[in-house]
Amino acid sequence: MKRYLSIYFAFLLATLTFSGAALAQTSPDAVVKDAVQGTVNAMKADPKARGGDMAKITELVETRFLPATDFQRTTRIAVGKAWTSATPEQQKQLYDQFQTLLVRTYAASLSQLRDQDVSFRFDAPKIDAGAKDTVVESHVVSAGGGDNPVRYRLEKMPQGWKIYDIDMMGAWLIQVYQSQFAGQLQKGGVDALIKYLSEHNARSAG
Repeated sequence: MKRYLSIYFAFLLATLTFSGAALAQTSPDAVVKDAVQGTVNAMKADPKARGGDMAKITELVETRFLPATDFQRTTRIAVGKAWTSATPEQQKQLYDQFQTLLVRTYAASLSQLRDQDVSFRFDAPKIDAGAKDTVVESHVVSAGGGDNPVRYRLEKMPQGWKIYDIDMMGAWLIQVYQSQFAGQLQKGGVDALIKYLSEHNARSAG
């Protein structure tokens, strides 16, 4: 009996190892497609989300889209040099507050698609051997023929490709927030930026 159990657990371990390796090798356009279409499909299938309930749409973004992201890297880049001088607790607060802001921003963008007849196209990028950074361009195509491009920048990590920046309206989110954050950091350092983000999130939650 023990021998059969040992064989079973060895097989299970091999299966899990293979699955992890397969996940890590998923192409960047497949990662984006799964995250975006998975979120939109879940939103269209949920009555509350279809009705415009932003709390529900945000929840779906958190469960469906967020796992495909590396918003900690997004935060580090957007905050800049001040990140290295921040304490671990300040870094955690910056990351938590900025992630909340990013999730709500993306949820607000996706909410516009909840009752629209749209299709998606995801262009596979040409990636050089050893490359660890790439951009996937997607297209939101409406039934009337409209075509809205959205670009996603991804980083290759040990666990696979992760989204860390989004260009939704002709400007990368990191660039947009870098200038805003710089102003707050000049006024009062990291604490001022944390306060700015916390107050912004509190207002948007109301």
